[in-house]
Amino acid sequence: MGLLTTVAVPVEGLVRSLPLYQLILLGFATLIGAAVVSHVTRQLLFKDKNAPPEVFSLFPVIGSTIWYGMDPFDFFFACKRKYGDVFTFILLGRKVTVCLGTKGNEFILNGKLKDVNAEEVYTGLTTPVFGQGVVYDCENSKLMEQKKFVKFGLTLDAFKSYVDLISAETKQFIETSPAFKGSSGTIDIIPAMAELTIYTASRSLQGKEVREKFDSTFADLYHDLDMGFAPINFMLPWAPLPHNRARDRAQKKMAETYMAIIKARRAAGGKRVEGEEDMIWNLMGCAYKDGTPIPDREVAHMMIALLMAGQHSSSSTSSWILLRLATRPDIQEELLEEQKKVLGDDLRPLTYDSLQMLPLHSKVVKETLRLHSPIHSIMRKVKSPLTIVADTATATKTYQIPTTHTLMSAPGVTSRESEYFPEPMLWEPHRWDEGHKLAYSRMGTETEEFEDYGFGMISKGASSPYLPFGAGRHRCIGEQFAYVQLGTVLATAVRLVKLRNLPGKQLVPTDYSSLFSRPIAPAVVEFEKRTEKVEK
Repeated sequence: MGLLTTVAVPVEGLVRSLPLYQLILLGFATLIGAAVVSHVTRQLLFKDKNAPPEVFSLFPVIGSTIWYGMDPFDFFFACKRKYGDVFTFILLGRKVTVCLGTKGNEFILNGKLKDVNAEEVYTGLTTPVFGQGVVYDCENSKLMEQKKFVKFGLTLDAFKSYVDLISAETKQFIETSPAFKGSSGTIDIIPAMAELTIYTASRSLQGKEVREKFDSTFADLYHDLDMGFAPINFMLPWAPLPHNRARDRAQKKMAETYMAIIKARRAAGGKRVEGEEDMIWNLMGCAYKDGTPIPDREVAHMMIALLMAGQHSSSSTSSWILLRLATRPDIQEELLEEQKKVLGDDLRPLTYDSLQMLPLHSKVVKETLRLHSPIHSIMRKVKSPLTIVADTATATKTYQIPTTHTLMSAPGVTSRESEYFPEPMLWEPHRWDEGHKLAYSRMGTETEEFEDYGFGMISKGASSPYLPFGAGRHRCIGEQFAYVQLGTVLATAVRLVKLRNLPGKQLVPTDYSSLFSRPIAPAVVEFEKRTEKVEK
């Protein structure tokens, strides 16, 4: 007791003599230390045997956020080796249960509405960007109706007109853009493809008026709105940060711009211009099941959602396509020869029908999406307690997942597993050839089920290890448009330019710092414009 007294008195005196700011720092450090001890103790001594294993971490709230955020696939595969296909980790204070493999994809992506919910996970992030009343800012039944409107607007006639528009935009960009200045040189692929994607998507999906605005104010508005997808907005979408204030101003201005276009069209009689198959015309004529026409503001918000969602995925994928082709000059020449075989040596203009006759082009897009799917993680909020049977390193085990957890699916993991794709990290479009030594080992063996969630029959698709567009009720409805857009850009680019890696340079790594994975900038390659005659 005497020893304790002699120790306590000097410490008490020291504390009293410290300045206020140092006392605050000392108190803060003590709280952090106590939180860390409590967090570690809970993980080591108070494990729930019925819950999925938890990835060990030192710090509460932060948990495994940094590791996951820097390289999610490294994180997924390391945890899979240690814990099996199902495990839980701490992501910015949330308990997130990851379910890997085709069974995990099926469990989450085809989960029932009463069990899993996407709206609660994403609405805080997307609503300030897209606007109210659309996508995740409405009942799921209303979202399914909105998806139906968009899907039914993507008609075969629309696709046929889009190929010509996208091809023309791509040709003009390569021939006149400062990015491709001169007959040869170097180009940073990432900003170039971001710009081109905006032009092709706005001209085809959104119409001539929208495309013309991207030469002036719309580009700046898009940039400010895009900042709304900053990862911090998963937690603080309402925070009065500079990028959020710019986001809100841009959202309001962009919505007003779309509404002005709609108003002008209605004032002109609301008659569709011959040859124009854009989505604005389609949505202007749609009504919900109760007979209510889509309000013009909701049309405007849906157009923002289409532009933003499609731009990220297509921009990233087209960048990866060109970066991969720069490492394979042989594939570039094969693609050109394939076009000549189908369209003649004079390379007649691309059409929707001729695009379907270019299988290697399709395989280049497909193989790129296999390795570089823009969305690496898909989340759902658990709405009712769930049970999952999972494979662990030693046995099969049943886990209980409570409603306090968020579920996470990672379809890109199965796309990188040698069980399905031999030498999975090798980019090889010919692996999709029947009988190729690297062929997809389950090609044609999945049972395909179809279901109508309210926007037409679609493949549930979750039994496949290849799901670049998701599955279930939230499967991307822009899948077919993406293939048309990417295929047309690829085919047009191959006609006009040759790409090569810079001497001694390797393929750039992936940037996972935003919600959409993409190549790390800058991603510079050499280009040389082709001199042989092509169809104008």
